[in-house]
Amino acid sequence: MSLTSTAHQLVNLAAEGEQGGNHESLSPYLTGGGALLVLLLLLWVTTRFNRDR
Repeated sequence: MSLTSTAHQLVNLAAEGEQGGNHESLSPYLTGGGALLVLLLLLWVTTRFNRDR
């Protein structure tokens, strides 16, 4: 595979992504809120185990 054919494939892949590759059922607010909730839960668990005795 040559460099020009690889570059051509990458350009075609990038052009396809601009045509709306988002899935309709994925809400960015729901995804971000879920990630925030998981990170806060992990922070809470970490602080519970990290108490000085």
